[in-house]
Amino acid sequence: MKPILKYLTGLVLALTFLAGCTQWPTEKQSISDLRPGISFKAQNTALLDGRVVLDGLDMGQAKDYQEGVAMMRVLPGPHMLNVSFNGQKLLDEKIYTSDGVNQTFLLQ
Repeated sequence: MKPILKYLTGLVLALTFLAGCTQWPTEKQSISDLRPGISFKAQNTALLDGRVVLDGLDMGQAKDYQEGVAMMRVLPGPHMLNVSFNGQKLLDEKIYTSDGVNQTFLLQ
């Protein structure tokens, strides 16, 4: 009886060991997004409803790119950035963006 008990104990230990070693090694690969980013912040949150125009293209509302929430990814280089709210220009700047650099603009 004792040899069978030793055999079963050894079998259980071997199966436990093998069960713990069945996971294949994994490798995580990712690509960093180094494109420049633009975001907006405002003391008066109503100003975030302003329309963003980048290089003549309507990009939506500033709140779509609110600091800490989302970011507009752009190509590196010079751009013309305009933000208007109720017919008033909140921002009208020529900017230069560089790889890996994020810029936040204050709307007032």
